Parts: sequence; structure tokens; C-alpha cells
Amino acid sequence: MAVGKEQVEEIVKARTDKREYRRIVLPNSLQVFLISDPDTDKCAASMDVRVGSFFDPDGLEGLAHFLEHMLFYASEKYPVEDSYSKYITEHGGSTNAFTANESTNYYFDVNADCFEEALDRFAQFFIKPLMSADATTREIKAVDSENQKNLWSDAWRVSQLQRHLTSESHPFHKFSTGNWDTLEVRPKAKGLDTRHELIKLYEENYSANLMHLVVYSKDNLDKIQALVEEKFQDIKNTDRSSSCFPGQPCTSEHLQILVKVVPIKQGHKLRIVWPITPEIHHYKEGPCRYLGHLIGHEGEGSLFYILKTLGWATGLSAGEGEWSLEFSFFKVVIDLTDAGQEHMQDIIGLLFKYIALLQQSGVCGWIFDELAAVCETKFHYQDKIPPIDYVVNISTNMQLYPPKDWLVGSSLPCKFSPSIIQNVLDDLSPNKVRIFWESKKFENHTDLVEPWYRTAYSIEKITSSMIQEWMLSAPNGDLHLPAPNVFIPTDLSIKNENEEVKYPILLKKSPYSTLWYKPDTVFRTPKAYVRIDFSCPHAGDSPEAEVLTNIFTELLMDYLNEYAYYARVAGLNYGINHTDSGFQVTLVGYNHKLRILLETVIGKIAKFKVKPDRFSVIKEMVTKEYHNLKFQQPYQQAMYYCSLILQDRTWPWMEELEILPHLEADDLAKFVPLMLSRAFFECYIAGNIERGEAEAMILHIEDVLFKDSNPICQPLFPSQHLTNRVIKLEKGLSYFYPVEGLNPSDENSALVHYIQVHRDDFKLNVKLQLFALIAKQPAFHQLRSVEQLGYVTVLIQRNDYGVRGVQFIIQSTAKGPAQIDLRVEAFLKTFENKLYELTNDEFKRNVNALIDMKLEKHKNLREESGFYWREISEGTLKFDRRESEVAELKQLTQQELTDFFNEHIRVGAPHKKGLSVRVFGNLHSSDYTTDKSEPALPCVVRIDDIYSFRRSRPLYGSFRGSFGHKL
Repeated sequence: MAVGKEQVEEIVKARTDKREYRRIVLPNSLQVFLISDPDTDKCAASMDVRVGSFFDPDGLEGLAHFLEHMLFYASEKYPVEDSYSKYITEHGGSTNAFTANESTNYYFDVNADCFEEALDRFAQFFIKPLMSADATTREIKAVDSENQKNLWSDAWRVSQLQRHLTSESHPFHKFSTGNWDTLEVRPKAKGLDTRHELIKLYEENYSANLMHLVVYSKDNLDKIQALVEEKFQDIKNTDRSSSCFPGQPCTSEHLQILVKVVPIKQGHKLRIVWPITPEIHHYKEGPCRYLGHLIGHEGEGSLFYILKTLGWATGLSAGEGEWSLEFSFFKVVIDLTDAGQEHMQDIIGLLFKYIALLQQSGVCGWIFDELAAVCETKFHYQDKIPPIDYVVNISTNMQLYPPKDWLVGSSLPCKFSPSIIQNVLDDLSPNKVRIFWESKKFENHTDLVEPWYRTAYSIEKITSSMIQEWMLSAPNGDLHLPAPNVFIPTDLSIKNENEEVKYPILLKKSPYSTLWYKPDTVFRTPKAYVRIDFSCPHAGDSPEAEVLTNIFTELLMDYLNEYAYYARVAGLNYGINHTDSGFQVTLVGYNHKLRILLETVIGKIAKFKVKPDRFSVIKEMVTKEYHNLKFQQPYQQAMYYCSLILQDRTWPWMEELEILPHLEADDLAKFVPLMLSRAFFECYIAGNIERGEAEAMILHIEDVLFKDSNPICQPLFPSQHLTNRVIKLEKGLSYFYPVEGLNPSDENSALVHYIQVHRDDFKLNVKLQLFALIAKQPAFHQLRSVEQLGYVTVLIQRNDYGVRGVQFIIQSTAKGPAQIDLRVEAFLKTFENKLYELTNDEFKRNVNALIDMKLEKHKNLREESGFYWREISEGTLKFDRRESEVAELKQLTQQELTDFFNEHIRVGAPHKKGLSVRVFGNLHSSDYTTDKSEPALPCVVRIDDIYSFRRSRPLYGSFRGSFGHKL
């Protein structure tokens, strides 16, 4: 019996939100938030426990994170290891968890018809979990593998360094991830049993009164309430008081410091940090949101605009960083150019000059009101998101906000309080600052090493007077506050009320373009989605052309920034990206001012001129991006090589990097007119836009680019319509490509084991999808949980321009990639027996789960548009794909699935087409030598040269025909 529905102020919800909500408290003091959504296809739940890494006992760093890993293994009621994740996966769902400083969040989603049992299994982990000794030892390896993955990430390294440079007595100082040393070696040396400590942490801290549960279901609130009362009433309540960790992490010795840091990647960065009062105490006033909006602004007169004009910065962000109820940090992060690296003092001086400008200007009511209006519109017209993300957001909010604001959180600043904003502004002072300055230039010029990630750094003290000097010597840029935002939408009316279009329609076709149109008949929001794909044959006909096209798109974004940044602030997002065959323009957001922005973008393309100073900055930025590809995770490198092998007409980034140093502004000035000289654009317009408006947009683009008296573009010749084609692997052969990891210091190796199956076909698609669904969890259980090959262990489908397959992706320090390849094959052999032993009921259950997944409705316009755009861009145009594949699934027999496996997937299958990409880390370099030199086994082919291999193989046909499609 629940304590019942508490009388609280009405929960604030969006005007467009039709869901129903209820707060209850169970007799064990578990606070629960119920959400009823009759339209949902997925149900979800999230439990937020007020116990996080700050609770790690001394000498057991990472124990709370390890508990998060262990909790979902098994329970007394469901003792089979991993049976929870098996149940969730088999019923179309997913499950995960994360550990924060002061809380741990566990969550899942599942198809609606299986929610009750899934919820029961979930609840049992908080009632009577089983944490076996065997699983404990194995899962420590998973935590260690996760940490190994993070060792080469600058974000993790700098975050830990910032923690390291705080008071040792504060839990913020700790290492929170854990590794083999902290969870196995050191405890054993002290005579500690990690499993015993794990159970102790759970039993002493996991109390119902410290938990907040969100449950999202199709059922009505009364039914959900009854279900929750039944499943969660047995969680133990020890009336554990909520621990708080008072005091500030930073003492005076940790302030007024300049820390020089050696990063992994190329590039220079300044992180300027101040301890402040947490905004959570003033979330209605939003002081950090207000100050972050101004300091992080990118319009004319902003700090970033001045730094950009000087050629010193390529990016800037500002706002509240890590925080708790007791402490917080305000952060400004600036990405520097090489020139900016030489002007650190001027940049810090300009930052403090801008802060001084804010002090002199006073807190502006009109800026707060404008910001509040933007936030209010965003809240009331927010897109629906997947239930699994929604429940996590709310369960986290429940720990922090009063019930009426559980849905809102801090997203609706509404109380203008100059004094509260001024207090935080006063905190951004020279005598409280911490400056972290990252650059490879500090290599061999540091004298300290952070213990967990081995990050090299040095510390200097700085004084207020030094910063005053930097302010005085900084250039006199015209710093000023932003102008009123002309992009804030005022017309939020809904159009297309009478449209009944189910799928995109081909509204217009000409020698210049095609226009696909899909009015919003589902979401009824004042938003639109516009994607324009420019196909320019000259853009991708060489590595040099591809690099120049990339620089062209980056420069367009650069030129637009100070004007179009206002659109982004107002909820109208845009992007210009290069593609294999040209470039794409995308606009997503409120439709009211969208056309103004689109016409501005097209105008910039039409009048494009190369500014040599900006070319140099962008070239430098792109060069660093290419250089930093070698620090990608090894599994990402393996995926890259897999794409390079399979996709025809793709250029390796190594060749593009070789070209970059020799490119000058004049090369781009000559290239762009050539690139644009022949073009065709394909457009998809969806949302709150009428047919006439959509056609007018396309006509405008055609007029500007193709129909001027001296046109920039000419239509393509029929022979110039390019398509992306995919290499066809040989049946009955297994190819492998061995390669050393690009970072010689990285111990991690990786494998992509890819099985190519077929060109898009509904019946074959569903067979492949069903195999992947049935095999996904057993693969994870065997290769990750039992064999502990590595933290990154996944089985997923792959789609290259309509050519379908499946791939195992594994990253490991435990074994080399050739050994992992053998373990994948061993798994497939054992899975073969499981597939044969599958009962008819199990088969039907998996088929029904897949049907439910396919019939899951799109949550919002962006998601729907992404689905339809893929059909258009790949040329498949199967807009009824989901319904057609469901029809095939309903006809599918178990024997057909078995025959499919035996023909395409099974080890040694006659039609199997396999490709293994093996990336060798430095722990397995001797294995690489063997792999590279040993003669291949029968039916196994080593790829020594990717490009020779590509030239030697036939290609799959493309679905794209004349003018981009077979129509």
C-alpha cells in the first residue's frame, strides 16, 4: 500500500505534453514518479540512487563504479548470470547505468508488452542482488578495460588533473573510475576482500529512502502505481541519512594557478575555471545561464568574435561545469590557434576585460528577458525524446528539485535577480581563477605527473596584479554586448492542418534539382527540417579535391558564424558539411525565420570569396584534426579501415594529410568555381512548411545558383551523376587486413569481424536483423562477461549504401586481434547449437520483439526525417520499409532463419563473405609481425594493399539512377 498521492503544487509541464504524471511515496520511503503515455511503444524505468563515487572508501578507488557494473549480474529471484540483460535484449530493449559523484543511475527500456517482467527483474537488484565471487573477479577486468580505453582521452586526463589539484581531504580529489590496481592488487596487499567491501558498500548505503524511481508506461496511472507498489515495496529502508560533502574542493593553494598541461592530441586549449556558488540554489534566477550566454556568445562584439578576428581562437564555450549541492565551477574553454598559443596573456586579458565590461554594464533586464523567452519556447515546444532518456533526466532531477520542477529542472529561468547574477559575476575574479593551458609545446618542459593518467604538467602561481597587467597590454578590441536577437520566432502557428500525406512525395524535379516533401501530420510542432545535398563531381575526384571541399565548407560556417549564431541561440540550428560527392546544407528548428537563414546561406555560397587570413586558420585547424585521427580509439581505426576497404571512391586521410601543407588560399580560390561549375541538388523539406513555401525555397536556390545572367552552376551531364558503390567480397572466402595501431604507445588492440550478406532486400533484411537480435546478448555475455576480452564488445548490423551485413567490434588488451578473431569464430560455433536448439516459442518471441521494434513510432521530426532522408540518399526510396519488413517477418519460418545462418553466417558457410580488420596495439606487436608474414590458411586471403584489393573486386550495383534515382 503506497503512502499515496502527495498533495504538491501541480507539476509544471509543457503545453504540448499530453502525458499524465503522478508522484507517490511507498511505505519504505521510495519516492516514485509515474508517467502514463498511451502513445508510447517502449516502456522504461530509471532508478537514481544517492550513492556515487564520493562514497568510495579510501584505498578502494572506483568501488562505487564497480558496484554499478556488478549490480545487474544476477539476483536471488533470477539467479542466472546476465539473464536480465538477455531478457531486455530479446524484448527489443536496452539497459545501462552510470556513476556520478554523488549518485548512480540504473535504467532500461523494453517493448511495452514485456514491461511487467522486465520491471520485476530490475527491482530485484535493489532487493536481493547476487554478486558472485567468480563474477567479481571477471568484472574487475571489465572496469580495468574501460579505464584502459580512457587513458588516451584528453577529456578524461584533464578532468582528473583538475580533480588532482584540489584538497586531498575532499572526495572530489579522488580517482573515480577504478582499475585492476585499485580494485584487485592494492586491496589484496592490504588483506581486503573486494567482494566483501562491495557488498558492504551496497548494504550500508543502498537504502530505499535514498532512491528515486521513474516509471514510464502505456498503462494508466492507477495500473502503473499498483505495479510499482507490488514490485518495489520490498526494497529495504535503513533510513540512511543522505550524505553531504561540505566544504570546497579548492583551498587557497589551488587558486590563482596557471597549470601547463601536455595533451595527447595536437592543438592548444585554455580552460579558465572559477569556484562559484552552485546554480542549483538559484535555478529560477539562472545566473550561470545568463553569464554563460554572454561570455560564450559568438556574435559581433563578443569575446570570441574579437579572438577570431585576431586569428587567435577557433572555438569558445562558457557555463557551469562540474557541480554538486555544495560546490561548483564556472568554466570558459577556448580552442587556440598556433598564433593564439603565443598570446595566452592577451587572451586571458581580453577575457577579464569582457568580465569587466559585464561589471560596468550592470545586469541587463532585456537580455535576461530574451533568454527566458527562448528557454520558455524551447520548453513548451520540446521534441519528444526516447522514454529511456526521459526517465534518466527526470530521476536525476528528483534528487535535486522540488516535485513541481521535476520535469523542468533548471531549464526555465523566470526570476530576474540582478543581485544573484552579480554575486556569481563577482566570483569570476583574478584572485579565484584556475587556468589550465594545454599544448604539445610544453612537452619536456614540465616537472610533475598526475598519478592515474600519467599526464605531464607544471604549476605556476599567478597574481591579480599580473592579470591586471595582461588586461592593460591586451589589444583594444571593440567588445560590446550582443544585439537583440532577430531570429527569435514569434509565429508559432501550425500549418498543414488538412494534409494527409503518409510518406514523402516527389514534389518537383528539374535538371537542377529534385524536391522531396513531407508535411508534418504527426508531431504538430512549429518546426521544420531542410536538407539539401549538393552533388558536385569535381568535389570528390581526388584527395586534393576532397580536402579543398572540406576547407570550403568550414570557411562557409566560419563566415556565417557571427550572424547565424543568433539563429542557433533562438533554436534554429544549421550545418554545412562536406560529403563524398559534394556538400550538404542542413537546417533544423523553428520554421518562422528558417527561410531567412537559408537564403543567407545560399547567398554566401553564391558570393564565396577566399579570405587568406581565415583560410590559414581553417587550414591549420583541419590539419590538426587529420593529425589527431591517429589518437582515435583502436576500434574506431578498425571501423575506418573497414569502410576504406568496402567503399569505392573513398580517399585515405593519410593522403589528404600529405596534401594539406602544400595548399594555399589561391588553390581554393581556383577550385571553388570549378567545383560549383557542375552541380545537382537533392532536397528534403519536412515539417511545418506548406507545399508552396517548399517549392519557393527550391526555386530561390535555382535562381541564385543556376539562372543568374552569369550562372555559377550548370546542370550535370547525365554521365556525371555519381553514386557510392560497395566492394563485393568473394563467397566462401575470409579476408583479413592486419595493421599496426596509429598510436604506438596505445596498448589496446581491436578487431572488426565483418560478414557481408546482401544488397537491400526485405526478406533477407529481416533474416539478418533477427539473427543479430538473437545473437547480440549471447555474444556480449560470452565475449565480454565470461571471456573478458574487453570493455568494448558489440555485435551490430552494418549498412553500406544499402549493402547489409553484421559486425563484431571488440577492443582489448587481453588478446591480440588474431586471437580475438578465433574467439569470435568459436562463439559462432557454439551459437550454431543454440540456434538449432531454439524452441518455437523462443523463435516467435524474438520475431514479435523485432516486429514491435519496427513498428515503434518516430519520436520527433528530426528522427522521422533522418529515416526518410536515408532512403532518399541511398536511392532505395522504400518509405514503407518498416511495414513491408514486418509483413516479411510475419511469414518467416524458423527453418528459413536456420538456412540463412547456415548459408551466410556459420563458420565455413559456402556463401559466407568475411572481412576481419585487425588493429594491433603495442602489447601485441609481435603478433602483427606473424600475421603479416605467415602464409594464409585455405580460403583465407590477406589484404596487403587496400587499393589494389579494391581495384581487383567487382562492385555491387547502386540503387541510385539518373538524376540521383530510379524514379
